Amino acid sequence: MSDTSAAAPMAEAFEAQRDRLRAIAHRMLGSHTDAEDVVQEAWLRLSRQDATGIHNLAAWLTTVVGRISLDVLRTRQTRPESPYDDALLPELVVTADDGPVPEEDAVLADSVGLALLVVLDSLGPNERLAFVLHDLFAVPFGEIGRILGKSTAAAKMLASRARRKVRGAERPTATGREQREVVQAFLAATRHGDFEGLLRVLDPDVKLTADTPTGTVVALGATKVATGARLSASAAPRGRAVRVNGLPGFASWREDGTPLALLAFTVTDGRITDIRIVTDPAKLALMNLPDPA
Repeated sequence: MSDTSAAAPMAEAFEAQRDRLRAIAHRMLGSHTDAEDVVQEAWLRLSRQDATGIHNLAAWLTTVVGRISLDVLRTRQTRPESPYDDALLPELVVTADDGPVPEEDAVLADSVGLALLVVLDSLGPNERLAFVLHDLFAVPFGEIGRILGKSTAAAKMLASRARRKVRGAERPTATGREQREVVQAFLAATRHGDFEGLLRVLDPDVKLTADTPTGTVVALGATKVATGARLSASAAPRGRAVRVNGLPGFASWREDGTPLALLAFTVTDGRITDIRIVTDPAKLALMNLPDPA
């Protein structure tokens, strides 16, 4: 049998696993680009293997993707950049928000929600791998232990510790309609410079992260965020409601149609707990934004 004909079944088997591997890598890394790179590297490693020596391809590929992802996470930790460096922030997938689709809200927000990705970024690499592989993809602790070079019991402990951190950070989220109403109230208060109105919809511990042309700026607390929003009232641009990773957002454009800003909101218990703003033209240009309304 020729090398080409022998490789065909291996390629088919890999393609059958690709979506799952990409999902694992994305949950691990919070980046579609990095996830694609990890999956491609896994294919290159598989293509150099003798397939007859692999008895469980799915488990073998999960191990490879897990180890590569772990290396990426550990490399990120050694970088001298700010903890708010773009590499650590989840990618934003933006779609038009043309009206409520209640039956899709919970599923979409749960599967690709910005809040969960941010919480996962707070975990150590080993904790994140143990939690993601076991709790999200049902990988046995024995396999997770082998990926980490630890015992099964140690893998269980890592996942348990990560689970407590995730649950500690979770708060009940509102429905899609309620989230939209809170965001609309925030935008209306911003347009009118209504400081009290802003405070009513902002959580006292709200965090705002802004990606600007000169770097990343972080503001903490309702008073600071409301003050900044009120000062920007006169510059309120034209825009439209969007969905950002399944959660409510707002995109705006300049008069010539070039993107001006993207806002992504996390709403819990009727208040905004997290805002991400992107005003960096280079980053906005890379996003697949919907057309201006």
